[in-house]
Amino acid sequence: MQIFSSIVDNENYLNDTLSSDDITLLKLPVGDKDGILVFVNDLIDKNAVGELILRPLSKVSGVINEKDLESAFFSPEKAKVLTMEKAIEDLLLGNALLFTDGFDFCLSFGLKHFEIRSITEPPTSTVLKGPREGFVECLPINVSLMRRRLKTPDLTFENLTVGRYSKTPVALCYVKGIADEKLVKKIKDKLNSIDIDAILDSSYLSKFLGEHEFSLFKQVGNTEKPDILAGKILEGRVAIFVDGSPIALSIPYLLVEDFQSPSDYYNSSYSATMSRIIRLLSVILALFLPSFFVASELFHLQLIPLSFLLTIVNSIKGIPLSPSYEMFFTLLIFEILNEASVRMPKYVGMVVSIVGGLVLGETAVNAGIISAPTLMIIALSGICLYTIPELEQTFSVIRLLFLIVAGCAGGYGIIIGIAIFFIYLISFENYGTPLCAPFAPLIKSDLKDSVYKGFLSELQFRPTSLKNKNKRRIKIKKEKN
Repeated sequence: MQIFSSIVDNENYLNDTLSSDDITLLKLPVGDKDGILVFVNDLIDKNAVGELILRPLSKVSGVINEKDLESAFFSPEKAKVLTMEKAIEDLLLGNALLFTDGFDFCLSFGLKHFEIRSITEPPTSTVLKGPREGFVECLPINVSLMRRRLKTPDLTFENLTVGRYSKTPVALCYVKGIADEKLVKKIKDKLNSIDIDAILDSSYLSKFLGEHEFSLFKQVGNTEKPDILAGKILEGRVAIFVDGSPIALSIPYLLVEDFQSPSDYYNSSYSATMSRIIRLLSVILALFLPSFFVASELFHLQLIPLSFLLTIVNSIKGIPLSPSYEMFFTLLIFEILNEASVRMPKYVGMVVSIVGGLVLGETAVNAGIISAPTLMIIALSGICLYTIPELEQTFSVIRLLFLIVAGCAGGYGIIIGIAIFFIYLISFENYGTPLCAPFAPLIKSDLKDSVYKGFLSELQFRPTSLKNKNKRRIKIKKEKN
């Protein structure tokens, strides 16, 4: 809808559309004409309104034309708006609008000001070495953090708006000349096709950006650290920022990403490789140790060493539950403790974890409800699961599924389940990128930064698993003798 040239019509429309008490309509003279300054009280810097709008207006006098009006202000964020929809969108984003009688447009001034959280180390990605900055809930600050790390004109941001009511600003970030244009266009088309009431966090977008609706694994990467995201987009990925969320998304996503840690790139290759192997072994223990233990107790006692079997037999005397029910019951207790500790206040949650893990577990063993080996295995499985915190929820579901299979079909069921699980992983791809690359399909050049962390001289090329251009990222010049 075109902005009216009559100030009265504009005022009536604004009063009818914006009937909220926190919106101010300030009538004031603009030279020889009447004007209205409109802004949202709690989203605007009122000192800037005085300095950049009201003070210049006080110097405007006599008959003015369109050119005089535009040249009267020197605000760095000044734009001419022609439609009422765009004007209201700018207003609700925190801009101030100046309507003038006789002109069928308004001036929009970017004078946003609101309280934001300071830049701190994100709780999900703590490191001993390396940068400690983390993204915050303010989109312009997150953009500035990326600009500080990649000072190149090829770093590109494309702004979008998603959400019928929230009108949430979303920024697409990539490096021109590295990212694949088809991938950028595909992501942008997906974002433009989203029709939802509100986008309140980046996790809302991740559900729409995945190509498989009922996928067990996540299909979009995420991080709270600018240095990690800078490394990802330099490999050819596309990043997505959402205003109001400290978590940035990245596409495409590889499963191996979550087995890598930020500290791997600030430590030696030897220690990084050892840490990745430990994480991989921990996940294997977390997923399969409870199910193999149940299957061995129920169907394959010959697999258990005799001395350990005697220990198990002595420990399960008087236990009223079968091995599978006992394992389910113990797992249920630990999941309840986990949920309670996460959702309770910080210090109370620590007490709940200690009391639940030590007192409740010890009491249950002494009371003969569960056996000590079962408690130890579930505790070990739970600890191993948190070596990959990003995949903890997914692996918890998979662990439960394998536990059910073990209780019903024993070791043969577990083997069949593992085969189905690997077939699912190998055949899964998102945005044309296999989830399990570089292992399936096998890409030898990319194995240098997978479980094995290669030396700098081995990482001269960007990952072939990702669709990118400009393959070389490091040029090492050899000294002449």
